[in-house]
Amino acid sequence: MLTVTELVKEYQTSTGALRILDGVSFSLAPGDAAAVTGPSGSGKSTLLYVLGALDRPTGGTVTLGAEDPFALDPPALAAFRNRRIGFVFQDHALLPQCSVLENVLVPTLVGEEDVQAAARARGLLDRVGLGHRVDYRPAQLSGGEKQRAAIARALIRQPQVLLCDEPTGNLDRESAAAVAALLFDLHQAQKTILVVVTHNHDLAARFPIHFELQHRTLVRRG
Repeated sequence: MLTVTELVKEYQTSTGALRILDGVSFSLAPGDAAAVTGPSGSGKSTLLYVLGALDRPTGGTVTLGAEDPFALDPPALAAFRNRRIGFVFQDHALLPQCSVLENVLVPTLVGEEDVQAAARARGLLDRVGLGHRVDYRPAQLSGGEKQRAAIARALIRQPQVLLCDEPTGNLDRESAAAVAALLFDLHQAQKTILVVVTHNHDLAARFPIHFELQHRTLVRRG
């Protein structure tokens, strides 16, 4: 269970504290899929980064299961993110000098040895339709293919939570629909907690749970 309680996030500016999130509370169980919408600058990406333990909250709590990641020391926090959280970013963030297979394997290069990683990576690439592209570089892929590779990389550690920041934002309509369908298929197969931040209201409407950020807090729409 991902549980967020009275979450507050502020940034210090030259004129004082700027509050981005104020009293955000919700919970999601394994298998849940939620979209988060809201105007530009409303704090959607900030919320995602706090959920993924990339940014610390100013107040409130975020727990996954019984664990509070922000109570961990830095090495343990890094291990928490690596093993329990998967990220998909709008710009895919693939390493240009690495092959598709090597990009997917990047999260497995830290921590203890994962002897099944290569086989799992190839299996994921088959699932996302890139089994014939394992030796390609990102520059040789289309935008949709790059995002599919990024999804495979996010799932390589079999995370409990999959966080996606505008995963279809840079894609044409056809590619966006294919990536969205892939996300749902893999989410159902792995029973992750899926949270997608998006400006695409057609995509948000496909989610059983729909949150909207309004006036620094979260309102449930569906």
